[in-house]
Amino acid sequence: MLADRAAFWLTVIALSVGFLTFAAWLFVGQSITFAIERMATVMVITCPHALGLAIPLVVAMSTSLSAKNGLLIKNRSAFENARKISVVVFDKTGTLTEGKFGVSSVKSTDGNHDEKEIIKFASALEKSSEHPIARGILEKAQELGISVPDVSDFEAIKGKGVQGIVDGQNVKVVSPGYLKEMGMDIPDHAKDEQLTVVFILKDENIIGTISLADKIREDSYEAIQKLRELGIKCWMLTGDNNQIAKKVNDELKLDGYFAEVLPHEKLEKVKELQSKNEYVAMTGDGVNDAPALAQADVGIAIGSGTDIAAETADIILVESNPKDVTSLILFGRATYKKMIQNLVWATGYNLFAIPLAAGVFYKWGIIISPAVYLLILWKTAIFLYFTAIPYYVFVELLTVYCYMW
Repeated sequence: MLADRAAFWLTVIALSVGFLTFAAWLFVGQSITFAIERMATVMVITCPHALGLAIPLVVAMSTSLSAKNGLLIKNRSAFENARKISVVVFDKTGTLTEGKFGVSSVKSTDGNHDEKEIIKFASALEKSSEHPIARGILEKAQELGISVPDVSDFEAIKGKGVQGIVDGQNVKVVSPGYLKEMGMDIPDHAKDEQLTVVFILKDENIIGTISLADKIREDSYEAIQKLRELGIKCWMLTGDNNQIAKKVNDELKLDGYFAEVLPHEKLEKVKELQSKNEYVAMTGDGVNDAPALAQADVGIAIGSGTDIAAETADIILVESNPKDVTSLILFGRATYKKMIQNLVWATGYNLFAIPLAAGVFYKWGIIISPAVYLLILWKTAIFLYFTAIPYYVFVELLTVYCYMW
């Protein structure tokens, strides 16, 4: 972190100049007492005392303000580096969209199963799943008054669906990716569908499809617009098909998207952007996003997401609002700027004070004792405190601005 680097170099300078001052005065014939006094004065005035206030004061205020405004900072280094972000990658479901799927249509593909039967088989499996799609299907089953049967041998097919035994039959609810992997043809009516479609298989035969719609968050439009105005590129990751991804991409005017991405591939997509010298922030809410959140330079979790995502991320958006990503970056930039300003104020006087403390003006009778320098340090600390107050007010105004544009 900035404070650690500054403290290291200031300590090196303090010790080096102090010992050099001691040796120089002994060399010109002064007493050892005088040389030690000059060395002590130099070390007192040059020691990184100010860093004990210059950086922690800003850190304390920024942490308090961020929590007050819905940003839970878990990793201070990541927050400090938020100013470097050049690309923000958003997970689609639950981040850019509301993550509330509703069943739009149910279609039979073999003519032997009606809407209720297809929903019955699907809901039996989905009641054991945590995916947002599962909630949509279960709500449809409740709406139709279907008694959801029990399932045995339930198993998640990584990134592709779920399977189990329902009424003695092997049933699967899978994505288009599973059909492609198994060499199965996608029904014609589902090929150009711009909704999320899942396929119901019974004994490896497709018996029907369920189409679900997920609405884009209203705040997503403004969030993407503001990020792009700041010169930050916005990308989207989704496991949905290319048609759905393109529709969302075009609506939000994103810089690009990755469609039909499996959970383990999200990590690789983040690495791909990083290999292009981009400083990447990943924003997600699900279990599948955790590896990508860990790989990103800054991991941002949506507060309404899973515990694993929140545990992995560096920063949590408590309000689950994508506009807070913009606030985070602006907040990070303002915080870093104030850190630099405080460091300049805390250490800049050394350019004049070190030569004075070393006794450069001794020839003209100008010599100052260590006690006087302690008084100067005390006044510097008070000054740093009061310079932090405008920062506090500035960030409060910045927060209001972010929520009004």
